[in-house]
Amino acid sequence: MHYIVLEGGISPEHEVSKRSAGAVTRALHELGHTVETLDPKEISTDEILELAQGSDGIFPILHGVGGEDGVLQAAFEEADVPYFGPSALSCHNTFDKVIFKKLLESQGLPTPAWNTVTVETLESEPLAQHPFVLKPIDGGSSIDTFIVRELPFDPAPLLEALNRHGSMLIESLIEGDEITVGVLGDTALPVIEIIPPQNSEFDYENKYNGATRELCPPENISDDIQKRAQALALDVHTATNCRHLSRTDMMINRTGDIFIIDTNTIPGLTDQSLFPKAAAEAGYSWNQLVAYFSKLL
Repeated sequence: MHYIVLEGGISPEHEVSKRSAGAVTRALHELGHTVETLDPKEISTDEILELAQGSDGIFPILHGVGGEDGVLQAAFEEADVPYFGPSALSCHNTFDKVIFKKLLESQGLPTPAWNTVTVETLESEPLAQHPFVLKPIDGGSSIDTFIVRELPFDPAPLLEALNRHGSMLIESLIEGDEITVGVLGDTALPVIEIIPPQNSEFDYENKYNGATRELCPPENISDDIQKRAQALALDVHTATNCRHLSRTDMMINRTGDIFIIDTNTIPGLTDQSLFPKAAAEAGYSWNQLVAYFSKLL
């Protein structure tokens, strides 16, 4: 089979995408496939579609804007090109955090209280009177995400980010344990417990520097909570009409309540990424996982 793997892209997550795409490309080669890698930052969508006509499908291993927002997926669908990953609509509905929050609420799925804020409204926002999280409405890998645990807070870096983004999403900070649950096909993968370095957050740096403990199976999460988390991940996967894969991040508060934070439609696929780690615990080697991916196209 001959596949096209898209890498890099236009988002701030360009380098992470290249690492994920490189890992997928190597596995496809080792599985006996031929692969052409393309970077949408350097080639137009029309050119990608033209090259795709002679392929068996596309792996859009692109994180963030231009990869998980559904724009490229919509072009693939219009051109009837098979591709890996959730549909254009699913990507759009999970990438835009406001749409995603409203969708969760419409399905009765638990998520922290939230609102959108601007430079003008941040400091008067009721949610900013208690510990909170401020993050872009669209984006990933914790870029421009601020976790404010102590009040009063220094507004300067947050206002700087708001000036860049225009408006951002604010949500109540859930104090407790952080977990993530992947879904492969229609099966929830084992839960991963995420423990950042002491006195640190699971931010962009700690996602990729190896300092965060990512425990699969978890050491501090009860079996009951793990089962509930897996069920919630499947609920989100179904509610957003995801296909092939997704990964949902959650927080567990001190009384055992689970809150859905975010869902990724093209989760990281590097050697340090969470989805492959959960798949490995479920019995998939890396090459077996990518072979499974290829059968989904």
